[in-house]
Amino acid sequence: MQSGIAASQDLHTAFQSLVSSPSERGLLCTIKSESIIPFTVLSPSTSSFNDDLSLLTPHLQSDTALYIILRRYPAAEPAPFVAITYVPDAAPVRQKTLFSSTSISLVRELGTERFRETIFATTKEELTKEGFEKHDKHVTLEAPLTEEEMSLRDVKRKEAEEGRGMNERKSHVSSGVSMPITDEALSALKSLNDESGNKLVQLKINIASEIIELATASQTPITDLSSTISSTEPRYSFYRYSHTHNGVSSAPILFIYTCPPGSKIKERMLYAASSRSAVQIAEAEAGLKVEKKVEAGSPEDISAESIDDDLHPKVQVKKAFDRPKRPGRK
Repeated sequence: MQSGIAASQDLHTAFQSLVSSPSERGLLCTIKSESIIPFTVLSPSTSSFNDDLSLLTPHLQSDTALYIILRRYPAAEPAPFVAITYVPDAAPVRQKTLFSSTSISLVRELGTERFRETIFATTKEELTKEGFEKHDKHVTLEAPLTEEEMSLRDVKRKEAEEGRGMNERKSHVSSGVSMPITDEALSALKSLNDESGNKLVQLKINIASEIIELATASQTPITDLSSTISSTEPRYSFYRYSHTHNGVSSAPILFIYTCPPGSKIKERMLYAASSRSAVQIAEAEAGLKVEKKVEAGSPEDISAESIDDDLHPKVQVKKAFDRPKRPGRK
């Protein structure tokens, strides 16, 4: 799978029950201990999909991602289900990354032939009667590609690029989304090997061409790091952090993935799915050794203190257990 997270046996069992039980409207799933697990069955169902959306509403939170499988079409049809990845803007960055990068693989494991479409939602309103009606109108007017179709398009594009011999280096990564990187971006990454060279290299994804490009390369001190990283778009930032801790000097390379809350849906999906690829490009092709990976919603969440806490966690010294005195003794 793209993120290395697999559907649990409990999920396979629960989904088979959903397939064979018309009285069940849907299934809610989450990620726990590197597995996708079911946690709620939406039932009982009625003959009205719109009316049954009331079963879903109590489970939608503004800061928690989840997978939603709904029976939207008659059971007699070959693909009666829709798969929804619900990732609200206020969800933790780690959740956004995991849920976005695993969504396509979830459908594949359960059987793509059972799903009419996949939907990516960020608000509760999108999962109401009015939200689905708006979605249906959009599908009718725009006929956008499904996630599976986009994946197929990406494969064909990459095959075509290889045939044309594009003047760009490719990443060949077994997990996540493999994405080309420009020579300029790769050269900037290599400059981090020289401790007297650049300290900060920011990479961005060209959403239209789906190519990793150089955003900026600079000699940014740690005090200016949060204000230098883009606060309006996601970024992959590689930073050489020269510092001294407990009298020992070091300059580790950090990988900082930032995804501001206002980022567009496709940006979030592409960056989340390609972050592992970016790190492997830096290590395999630029010769860097990434010592620490940091994820943050906004660059303002990054500071010397937070990085130091990640690199050098404080060791708590346990106090010896004081045996309570017996009553009456001093």
